[in-house]
Amino acid sequence: MIYTAIDTFYLTDEQLRDSPSRKDGIDEAAEASLRVYGCDLIQESGILLKLPQAVMATAQVLFHRFYCKKSFARFSAKRVAASCVWLAGKLEESPRRSKHIIFVFHRMECRRENLPIEFLDVFSTKYTELRHDLIRTERHLLKEMGFICHVEHPHKFISNYLATLEAPELTQEAWNLANDSLRTTLCVRFKSEVVACGVVYAAARRHRVPLPEDPPWWTVFDADEAGIQEVCKVLAHLYSLPKAQYIPVYKDNDSFSVRRASDTQASKESPASAVASDRGTAVPSSSSQEKNSLTKAGPEKVKENSDNKDKPVPAELNGKGDQAVNSKSEKSESNVDRTEERERSRSRGRDRDSRGRDSDRDRERDRAKRHRSRDKTSGYSDKEKSRHRSSRDRGGYYSSGDKDRRRHH
Repeated sequence: MIYTAIDTFYLTDEQLRDSPSRKDGIDEAAEASLRVYGCDLIQESGILLKLPQAVMATAQVLFHRFYCKKSFARFSAKRVAASCVWLAGKLEESPRRSKHIIFVFHRMECRRENLPIEFLDVFSTKYTELRHDLIRTERHLLKEMGFICHVEHPHKFISNYLATLEAPELTQEAWNLANDSLRTTLCVRFKSEVVACGVVYAAARRHRVPLPEDPPWWTVFDADEAGIQEVCKVLAHLYSLPKAQYIPVYKDNDSFSVRRASDTQASKESPASAVASDRGTAVPSSSSQEKNSLTKAGPEKVKENSDNKDKPVPAELNGKGDQAVNSKSEKSESNVDRTEERERSRSRGRDRDSRGRDSDRDRERDRAKRHRSRDKTSGYSDKEKSRHRSSRDRGGYYSSGDKDRRRHH
């Protein structure tokens, strides 16, 4: 007997209450909010990537199935959502490149957290980290699913049920409710037939369309009244919730942006250090910054220091204070001397380059004059040679004719 594992991934209410997230100290409200937030990311990214609705629905089901076995505290909701979109695109034969998925999630995070939208360089360390993490998370998804990623959506049952019930005007409303049901755990609690009957029932109640009740219409479609009522209850609770916000329960950094949201204040205080950290260069220390400022300063500061030396020093600055002042003045004088030497060497190099260029130009001019004189002399000699040759040919012609005439006579 061969068993297929298509409809085996369904959990009971007790199993959902004892989820790995609850064991890590995440309460029910926070877990539900993170689930809705991840599904919102999947839906929005699918629209930006121009993916069909089947890809987004599959990605949302994979998202819920993964967090039934793993905790939000150990796997980032943002990274898992991106990997679900990438994997679902392959399953539904609408693949997208990893680069495009990373760019879309990076832009969405910047827009959602009010961060400046910056360009994410493909050759940066941040991009390589995100790409490796995307591949790694996809492996975790496949491992937890046991490589069984088949998903059956309630959408394909809705049109058949409404055609049988002769209520085609409820198609759009039921379709929208089915899309919203994917933000909840209904896909891991009930079969697709039960969810389809629940959204059809909710759409009929909203538009006040009567459906046959004697016998009940849902018995024909292998559904029960308790399941339909639970589906309607979960959807009503979903619509009563505010807009989902991200809750930072993940311990490590899970940001798609170049700068973290917590580092925005520090970057405002010191923008140079933020840019240096983004590029991967070392941030200069305070002592090096002081040295750079001293080297950039001209002889004006040296004059000020000399003026300050002439002034009388108070009694409090004797001893160690005098040594510190003298050391600072010596450093500034040495830095100024170095800058002057550099400028002198640069000016010498420029003079040498200009002299070399002038000498090269003179040589080229002399060469051009010599070639012109040679061309003139060669032109005259060639003309004269041609004239001599023509005269010789003429003389030879006449001389041969005279010889023939003499022989004839």
